[in-house]
Amino acid sequence: MRFRSLLFVLPVSLFLACVTAQQPAAAQQRPTLIVFITVDQMRADYFQRFDKQLTGGLRTLFDRSAFFLDGYQDHAITETAPGHAVTMSGRFPVHTGITMNSAGVNDVPDAAIVGSVDRNDLAASPVRFKGTTLTDWLRAANPQTRFLSVSRKDRGAILPIGRSKGDVYWWTLSNATFSTSRYYGDTLPAWVQRFNARKPGQDYAGKEWNLLLPASAYPEADSVPQENRGANFTFPHFVPDDPLVAGRSAPAFPWMDEITLEFALEGMKQLELGGSANRTDVLAISLLTTDAIGHAYGPDSREMHDQILRLDRSLGMFLDSLFKMRDRRRVVIALTADHGMSPLPAIKSTIYPNHDAKVVSIAPQWRAFKARLIKAGVDSTAFSIEDGSVVVVEKPDAFAKARVRADSAIESFASEVRKVDGVLRADLITSLAKADTTTDTIARRWLHMFAPDGAARLMITLTQYSYWAPGSYPTHGSPHDSDAHVPMLFYGNGVSAGRFNGFVRVVDMAPTLAELAGVKPLEKIDGHVLRQAIK
Repeated sequence: MRFRSLLFVLPVSLFLACVTAQQPAAAQQRPTLIVFITVDQMRADYFQRFDKQLTGGLRTLFDRSAFFLDGYQDHAITETAPGHAVTMSGRFPVHTGITMNSAGVNDVPDAAIVGSVDRNDLAASPVRFKGTTLTDWLRAANPQTRFLSVSRKDRGAILPIGRSKGDVYWWTLSNATFSTSRYYGDTLPAWVQRFNARKPGQDYAGKEWNLLLPASAYPEADSVPQENRGANFTFPHFVPDDPLVAGRSAPAFPWMDEITLEFALEGMKQLELGGSANRTDVLAISLLTTDAIGHAYGPDSREMHDQILRLDRSLGMFLDSLFKMRDRRRVVIALTADHGMSPLPAIKSTIYPNHDAKVVSIAPQWRAFKARLIKAGVDSTAFSIEDGSVVVVEKPDAFAKARVRADSAIESFASEVRKVDGVLRADLITSLAKADTTTDTIARRWLHMFAPDGAARLMITLTQYSYWAPGSYPTHGSPHDSDAHVPMLFYGNGVSAGRFNGFVRVVDMAPTLAELAGVKPLEKIDGHVLRQAIK
């Protein structure tokens, strides 16, 4: 009775508040569009390094997203193909099968480029890719799901989607237009043909790339003769007068990102991505200009500084257009990179600590090792060194026939390699498999690359910032953090904005997006849901 009397004297508003608090929260509205942006060669520190000069899309994403400060591509060969295969699969290269660029999307059957007769336009398809991606998980839940993937590079467009056939396009250098391969279809849709007819890359013929801001806003030196292999290393940078040549050279200039984003918006409109409340569509965009400029001038160059500022403005215009076309409350955006970047050893950087970097060659040791095996009777085609750092045994029977123990022979080569200045370590895969991967980052990243029972037998790791010879242009590809540390962010309704510390991996992005979309992976994956990012 006393409880009943107390109930009746409670104010009505307080009573209703108590009842409401006991009810389950309304289900989070699922996104109708997931936009996954991969900026090729985007170092994580670029956001903080250029923070005060960002005013566009990078500014919006940095300030209003769930931004993970310690995100990594947690595998050893940090190249474009392995990195893109990770982004939307949630699996490391050891499980996607894409372990290096040379084992990526080219040199494949029945995948000629539509509309091309130039042999420089390499056939491309995802036939080497294993397993599924976020797109497959969404389509399994709802077969009406649509997707579009666009990039300047074939592997940048193909690998985030996996093996699904559909709207996947990339820039062909011969025609300076967007196309696809016969893996996806025999003709281009009318909307792609119309876009190409505008010849967007050719519009820049005779123009120049100059600084976006006054020169005083750039602390980096402009005249660095080691950049761009000693040619055209100061601003302004000029575009050829011939329109077709200008179109073919577009990937070397910041406006290639603008063209790619414009194409993505047109495709989104034509395919009606995000246009239905009953499905979640995918728009995958890989922006490659940062990679082209990084390979020419390096991460510590004035050109890279200007490129990031221009990328920021281009993404700002893209987001403005996107949210005019689609309800921002139903869009989720993710952004990351396929790998980072290390400065050229010939340039003692004022930004990155590369002053002890070496240019390393193990060619003499390899020639001697190869000669010993051939003399012992091992077929010379039975073994090779891939990507300069991985010894592969393709025909183990050839070693057995010659009564040579492969691992023992390879260890003798490793012992010689370890003496070379600039070599940090040389590990048999069997030794790496016994390492404590919670503390041995290098071992963990190699094991995320290759299986202990596979053909790859020896992994050679250089000291941080060191390059394999000839080291003539800036590059990446090592297991070190300088090449592995990348931005990771999520933006949109349902995302808990903030900046988060703590080690996370790019493999965690796909399952997190799947959670936001209310779907499940179709197979065992390596990543897990980043709960901090979800409201």
